[in-house]
Amino acid sequence: MKSTRLEEFYAKFPTMAGAATSTELTAGKPREVGHFNIFTMEDLMRSYPNRPAMSFQRQDYYKLCLMNGRSQTEYADKVVEVKHQALWFATSRVPYRWLPHDLDQSGYFCLFTEDFMLPSRSSVMLEELPIFQPGSLPILEVSNENYSAIEAIFKKMAQEITSTYAYKYDLLRTYLWELIHWGQKLQPVPAEAPAHNASARVTALFGELLERQFPLATPQQQLRLRTAKDYADQLAVHVNHLNRVLKETTGHTTTELIGGRMALEAKLLLKQTTWTVSEVADSLGFADVAHFCNFFKRQTTLTPRDFRG
Repeated sequence: MKSTRLEEFYAKFPTMAGAATSTELTAGKPREVGHFNIFTMEDLMRSYPNRPAMSFQRQDYYKLCLMNGRSQTEYADKVVEVKHQALWFATSRVPYRWLPHDLDQSGYFCLFTEDFMLPSRSSVMLEELPIFQPGSLPILEVSNENYSAIEAIFKKMAQEITSTYAYKYDLLRTYLWELIHWGQKLQPVPAEAPAHNASARVTALFGELLERQFPLATPQQQLRLRTAKDYADQLAVHVNHLNRVLKETTGHTTTELIGGRMALEAKLLLKQTTWTVSEVADSLGFADVAHFCNFFKRQTTLTPRDFRG
């Protein structure tokens, strides 16, 4: 599974390339810091009928989309049906495939890189926000009232990107943050907020370190941390302490959490890439295919080949 770059996106949609303004890539480098562009869903659908079937993609940019129309989005190991209106946050960490049920789609979407947001005065990092976490709900149904409010922000961005205002990109960043906060507010509220104590901090650091090992982008990429001791050493805590904390805060041992995340990555690679079972096993750090197959069957009750179908 290869990452889709901005140049490839514009190559796939030649009718949209002309919409790029001064953020347009020039000799591989944007004139502004990072990259930002905005389009209507109608722009997208004009090119869609002539495109080959969409494969699962990991992108090197973010996408925020306000959708109005029937469609299906497949991401990670989930499928989400959009029956009417939704706000969608796509990140490079999670591959996805979007399948419209018909050509009657409206709304807006914008593309931007992490670099584009760096000049913002906010100290918040995008990947640290709950909306961009692997376990979050990135596709949120919106009411008619919320749709109108969010659409107004996209309209402001579409108007601003063609303006001659000297500080328009600062303004566009402000609009982007407003959209991100809309998504944060629309996220389901957890039943109980986690306690802010030492155990919660160790758990959060472990989760962040675990997620940083993924995604595996090529068969040559090797999983760096595989055991409970590997993670304990990185976090500068004793492995018994790490096990005790994670068991108390999550109900699972360190090994169970690592194994579950490795199994999820294995499922993604088996379903969404053409890697051989041997390549998946090697990338995840297994000494041989037999050990990987035994691990995968314990986690899923299926062999890798049966799961792949």
